[in-house]
Amino acid sequence: MLKGRKVSGRGEAVAATYAFGPAEDDVIIKHRLLTRTTTTRGEPPLKKLQKKFTAFVSEVEKDDADNYSDCDKLARAFLQELTTFEIPLLKSKAIVDANIREQENFNELKDETNRQILIAQNDIEDLKKLLEESKVERRHKEECEAIRKLVAQQPPRSETQKLITQLEKEIMALDMENTAGSRLLELRKKQFALLLHVVDELQNTVEEEQKNLVEEIRIATEELKNGMENGSGGSEAMTIDQ
Repeated sequence: MLKGRKVSGRGEAVAATYAFGPAEDDVIIKHRLLTRTTTTRGEPPLKKLQKKFTAFVSEVEKDDADNYSDCDKLARAFLQELTTFEIPLLKSKAIVDANIREQENFNELKDETNRQILIAQNDIEDLKKLLEESKVERRHKEECEAIRKLVAQQPPRSETQKLITQLEKEIMALDMENTAGSRLLELRKKQFALLLHVVDELQNTVEEEQKNLVEEIRIATEELKNGMENGSGGSEAMTIDQ
């Protein structure tokens, strides 16, 4: 795996860039563990095992009857190399099993953590509801306390009742005055209506009397005029006779 590092002179964090992504790294590491092609020094174990096996097979396939000891020697060398190659594989298998168990433990721990998170979330929701209820209850208590203080500022009930009784008496007196005033107003209305009627009658009577007076004056005037005319005629007759 190739890594590139860039260190800032101002104390910035070290930035690492990888030639391969996590998925490619996993594939390469898995291949190297399975094939054992990676070694710190010397020839890779798989190639050494392959050479031992090839040498053993080549010696066995020879038609020489005197190479039994060489075949046995090469077989032992191959088995020894196979054992040497198998030990790291067993170690790797043990590591894989341990990692699997650790993964299972981690999954169990994760499930337990998620369960605890769920429980905590439910507890938080319950506490939120309880907090809201507490706020409502506190607000009600504050309102009740404000009402209590307001009531405490008011006069005693006996004084209030006394004041109410006095006000009721005043209201009754005002009602009586109102009733009396209404009756008086009604009486005044009737009297005024009667007065208007009398005035109207008097006006009609005066007009009738004025008419009668004018008629009498007219008749008297005519009678006087007629009398004067008759008196003039008699005088003239008397003068002629003389």
